[in-house]
Amino acid sequence: MATIEECRTALEKLSENMQSTEGDVRAAASLDRSVSCWITDLDVTFVGRMADGRIVVQDTLQGPPREKAQIRLAMTGDDLVALVSGDLHFAKAWGSGRVKLEAGIRDLFQLRKLL
Repeated sequence: MATIEECRTALEKLSENMQSTEGDVRAAASLDRSVSCWITDLDVTFVGRMADGRIVVQDTLQGPPREKAQIRLAMTGDDLVALVSGDLHFAKAWGSGRVKLEAGIRDLFQLRKLL
């Protein structure tokens, strides 16, 4: 099982990956939205902001998200690490229910460019 630190490191790596994108993908990564990522097996939520092509984690909270972020993710720590490392494909994980993504319809259309 992935640790909280491994999950934080994976989110930092995801942020780095987003900063190196170009074109339509860069535009999608440049959304300015609140973000939460609930790591279900650790019962920890990372909350922050996606802006300027990166994700900034502002806090780590015990339990599920307390407030409704504009972009909400939920998954296990192992799945987060596997997604960021490229060992798990997002569409397959989302389709099977391993990863949950909730956002407004316009945001979903933009985010699909990142996937």
